[in-house]
Amino acid sequence: MQNQKGHVIVLTYPAQGHINPLLQFAKRLASKGLKATLATTHYTVKSIHETSVGVEPISDGYDESGFKQASSVQAYLDSFKTVGSRTLSELILKFSASGSPVNCIVYDSLLPWAIDVAKKFNIYGAVFLTNSASVCSMYLHIIHGHLAFPVKQETEPLLMPGLPPLALSELPSFLSQPAPHSPYLALILEKFSSLEENNWVFCNSFEELESELVKEMLGLWPLVMIGPMVPSSYLDQEIEGDTDYGANLWKPTTDQCMKWLEKKPPESVIYISFGSMADIAAKQVEEIAWGLKASNQNFLWAVKEPKTKLPDEFLSSIGETGLVVTWCNQLEVLAHQAVGYFITHCGWNSTLEGLSLGVPMVAMPQWSDQPTNAKFVEELWGVGVKVKKNEEGIVSREELEMCIREVMVGEISGQIKKNSLKWREAAKKAVSIGGTSDDNINEFILKLLSG
Repeated sequence: MQNQKGHVIVLTYPAQGHINPLLQFAKRLASKGLKATLATTHYTVKSIHETSVGVEPISDGYDESGFKQASSVQAYLDSFKTVGSRTLSELILKFSASGSPVNCIVYDSLLPWAIDVAKKFNIYGAVFLTNSASVCSMYLHIIHGHLAFPVKQETEPLLMPGLPPLALSELPSFLSQPAPHSPYLALILEKFSSLEENNWVFCNSFEELESELVKEMLGLWPLVMIGPMVPSSYLDQEIEGDTDYGANLWKPTTDQCMKWLEKKPPESVIYISFGSMADIAAKQVEEIAWGLKASNQNFLWAVKEPKTKLPDEFLSSIGETGLVVTWCNQLEVLAHQAVGYFITHCGWNSTLEGLSLGVPMVAMPQWSDQPTNAKFVEELWGVGVKVKKNEEGIVSREELEMCIREVMVGEISGQIKKNSLKWREAAKKAVSIGGTSDDNINEFILKLLSG
C-alpha cells in the first residue's frame, strides 16, 4: 500500500491516555504507507519520541504548561477551541505549501471543533472515540431520547440495547454524577449529537469484544472498530520494533522495574496502577498498601509521589517483596513473565492492555468510564473480579486482600485465567492480517486514496 497520496493529521487531546491510542493509530496508518502526522500541544510535543510519524505542535492557548495554566476546565476548553482551530488551520496550510497536502483529520472526540476545520478545507474528517463502544452507546441513547438524563436512581436497573442490566453506580461518572464533569460532558454530548457529520467514526475496540452491542446497534450509528490500539509487538507483530506507544509525559523507571522483575518467579507478581489521571484519597492509598502487605504476594506498584502518599512504616517494611515506583512502562511490565495479575482502575487503555496481554485483573474503578469497564471485566468478559466499597466509599484492606486471593487461587481463578487467554487471542486476531479491525483500517485507507 506504499503511496504518497494520503496524508492524515491525527489530532490528540494532550493527556497520556489520549495520546497513546491516537499515536498508535497514526503508527498503524504509517505502517500501511500513508503519511501520518500527530498534532499535539506545544508542551507535550517534546514527550513524543516516535520516528515513524511526523509530530507537529498546535496551540491550546497555554503553551507553557497547558491545562495547569488555565483558570478553569471551561476556560481551557474554550481557549483550545479558539486557538486550536486557528493553529490547526495554519498547520494544514503549511503542509499544502510544502507539497504534502492533508486530505483527512482524525481527531480526538474531546476536540469536536476539529470537524469544522476539516469542512473549511473540504477534506475528510474522522472522530476517534477513546472509550468502549458500550460506553459510547449510552451517550447516543441520551441524544436520541432513549435514556432519560439526568439518570434517576428509581430507573434501576437500566436496560439498554446490547448491554447487560446496569445499576446507577455502574454507569460512567459523567452520567451518574454529572455536576463535577459538566464541561467535559457538554463536549461529549455535542460530539454524539453530530456523529453523522464525520466521514468515519472510529472506536478503539474490536467487534468480538462487544459483539452483542455491535449487533444491536447495527445501522443506528456509523461506528468502525479499529482496536485494540496497543503496540504491535504485543499483538500481531506486523510493525517492526513497535514495543511502546512512543510518548511519555512522565519519566518511566523501566530499568529498575525490569531488574526487579527478573528476580521473581513466573506469574508471581501483582502489578498495581491507577493510570495517569486518578487522584486517590490518602485513606484509600493506605488501605491499598496494607491490603497488599497482608496478601503476602510480590507486588510492583506505580504511584505518583509515593513518599507523601504512602505510610513510612509500609515503605520500610516491604523489603524485596514489593517495589514502589513513580511511573513505568505498563505494557513492558504486563508482558513480563513474572507478572501474573493486574490491580487496575479500569481506564479503557489499561483494560485493553490487560485483555490484550491476557493478564487477570482486580478491578478498582475511580471515575469516568471506569465503573462500566470494571463491571464488564468481571461479568461480561470474566477476566477478573471487582472490589466492593464500604459505606464510606473506601475499599478496605480486607476486601482488597480477599479479591487478590480470589483472582489468584479462588474457585473461579482457573476460569478467569482461561478467559484472559481467550481474549488475548481474540485481540491479536482482530488486528492481524484479515482480522476485523485490520480490514476496517484497510477500507479506510482505500477510501481515502480513491478520494
